[in-house]
Amino acid sequence: MTTSEIPVLRCPLCKGSDFQQEVGRLDSRWGLTSHRMTLLICKSCRYILHFYDKNSIFDFD
Repeated sequence: MTTSEIPVLRCPLCKGSDFQQEVGRLDSRWGLTSHRMTLLICKSCRYILHFYDKNSIFDFD
């Protein structure tokens, strides 16, 4: 695959391609499970794209 064939991630609102990357966590309603996510925040309009990483019932940190 050449560099020109690699897709570029674009913001669905403003079509920007510059993002700030953060790591987030979402706990379940009762706190028994935790879902780690990678968040990409558009630097132009601040829209947040979230990508699911993994979860564990024993992840309490």
